[in-house]
Amino acid sequence: MEHYEINSISQAHEAVGLPKPKHPLVSVVQTKDYKPVVNFTGLKVINNLYQITLKHLGCGNLFYGKNSYDYEEGTLVFTSPGQVTIFEGEMPTDNTTNEGWTLAFHPDLIRKSNLATKIQEYSFFNYDVNEALHLSEDEKKTIEELLEKIITEYSQNLDRHSQNLIISNIELLLDYCTRFYDRQFYTRSNLNVDVISKFESILKKYYDGKDDYEISIPNVKFCASKLNLSPNYLSDLLKKETGKTAQEHIHLFIIEKAKNKLLSSSDSISEIGYGLGFEYPQHFSNLFKSKTGYSPSEYRTLN
Repeated sequence: MEHYEINSISQAHEAVGLPKPKHPLVSVVQTKDYKPVVNFTGLKVINNLYQITLKHLGCGNLFYGKNSYDYEEGTLVFTSPGQVTIFEGEMPTDNTTNEGWTLAFHPDLIRKSNLATKIQEYSFFNYDVNEALHLSEDEKKTIEELLEKIITEYSQNLDRHSQNLIISNIELLLDYCTRFYDRQFYTRSNLNVDVISKFESILKKYYDGKDDYEISIPNVKFCASKLNLSPNYLSDLLKKETGKTAQEHIHLFIIEKAKNKLLSSSDSISEIGYGLGFEYPQHFSNLFKSKTGYSPSEYRTLN
């Protein structure tokens, strides 16, 4: 499959038929203004920019099973540098009725700022498209007011304050998105309980031998794939609902299995470690002690 790589704001503008950007490292563009020069259909697109895109669904609320969730005004999709998109179907030739937009910025824009480190905390940049953020009208208005401030800053004569103000508004926008995702997790609470139940079931099946797997510790990526979720989204969902990340849940599950084995069998510590998927017994002992305060052998003698 052919690939197309986007490495700059200027290149992104050229690909969709837009004029030269006003700022070399950041841009806000309206989808209705697109006049694609590149036909992305069937291409593997590697985008090396941060992007936040508002898509208007125009189809009312989304449905998950028998329940309706979220809002119908629009959905935000986040992508980080290096992510790959494959476009299927025909490229639209008329975007005049599409009210969506995209905020794109190059990693160099924030490289020397605090946001360069903090941006790793915005885990939604690594969510799948089906885990997008669905906005209410008020939430959408809040985001778009910040976009207007960003546009104003890069459209006027740049001064020594411009860069900081642009970055500060991007950071504030991302902080609001974190708040809105918290709201979304809350409104999906019933659905999330079902996900948690399925997550626990996956771990049980993993060790009951009902799933085919190589002997190893189950990881977040494996569990997320079974649930058709991204690892980041699963971990954030569990953190919001239970206070513990997916990795912490996996470790606690393993420790409980280990405790049962230590007290109910005469297997050696090494055998128990291997049976739980640890390649090296010392790794099992270290994890057990970090979670319980005792080594496996100490725990066995205490009980």
